Amino acid sequence: MNDKVLVIDDERPTLKMFTLLLSAYGYEVLTAENGREGVETFQREAPELVLTDIKMPVMDGIEALKAIKKLNPATEVIVITGHGDMDLAIQALNLDATDFINKPLKREALEKALTRARERMTIARNAEWQVVLEEKNRAAVIGVRGNVSAMTMPRLTEAFEQAVAMNKEAVLIEFEKNASINGAGITGLTGLLSDNAGSGTRIFLAGLSSNFRSVFETLGITRYAELFDQETADLTGG
Repeated sequence: MNDKVLVIDDERPTLKMFTLLLSAYGYEVLTAENGREGVETFQREAPELVLTDIKMPVMDGIEALKAIKKLNPATEVIVITGHGDMDLAIQALNLDATDFINKPLKREALEKALTRARERMTIARNAEWQVVLEEKNRAAVIGVRGNVSAMTMPRLTEAFEQAVAMNKEAVLIEFEKNASINGAGITGLTGLLSDNAGSGTRIFLAGLSSNFRSVFETLGITRYAELFDQETADLTGG
């Protein structure tokens, strides 16, 4: 593997650390010290994956994210936020960032984010795999892979309506480890769940990463669905 990754951060020691780590993972690493330089590098090199800090001089990470997504909406952009800075993370997701990691950076968190990004890029080339409906004994299970976005929502809406029509004890929306959800996906999913509220069908969400659990809880999505942490076979009946 020799995929290109662009890292945008105004702190040179951070860029050096990313370069060492990402090179060890087999990436060709491009670096930029502010958003404007990052966008210029992106235009020239067209990497599939970008990691960008949010707070930078000249052009910040939010503006760089907007510019990069305008140039190529399919680009995987992982933003780097301050620990617990959920407002900035949600703002970035609303601008179609696909994931976020917190500072101070932990190697394990970076590795997981890179793995999820690689898997989403593979799944995006096979869009029909992204939402799969399966009928179990006690539950209808919607498997979600890749990035839930405006493009994915029609299929997720269709699968959700079919799942409710099965009249099972529950509908389980199961996010695979690589799953991500942007602002449009969050809005669409919230609408689906709130419209179902009061219908008597219990909805469970399983498999969310810790990042997206925090986002869902912050936005109040968990008012409409229960988070499920156990083995899903306990709920579905196999």
